[in-house]
Amino acid sequence: MHHDLDHFETIARATIASLPGAFRPAAENVILRVAEWPAPAMLDDLGLADPHELTGLYEGIPMTEKSVLNMAPPPDVVWLFRQPILAEWRDRGNVELNELIAHVVIHEFAHHFGWADEEIAAIDQWWV
Repeated sequence: MHHDLDHFETIARATIASLPGAFRPAAENVILRVAEWPAPAMLDDLGLADPHELTGLYEGIPMTEKSVLNMAPPPDVVWLFRQPILAEWRDRGNVELNELIAHVVIHEFAHHFGWADEEIAAIDQWWV
């Protein structure tokens, strides 16, 4: 199995395609980006010192906060970071890599749909 950026993107796109029908149209408007590491500015914005702590990131205005008054807001982006995900996969040692990638994708898209971390943890025991 390959663990390159293309593989991560393939699994992420398959995960998005498998979202329930009500969520899929909104999810398809989000730009998916896969990078080796988060940019230093992303870590600074979140107050993180260790790039391994950030496996994914949602950048945008959650759907629950969007307004018709927002004139041409920048596109929403979901980021996946390959090296931190691989590190978490190695640390856990008991999950499939593809499953971990899918969980990170779903977590970040949940932010797009307006869910807070606490709400995500309540329904997705993976993060507890």
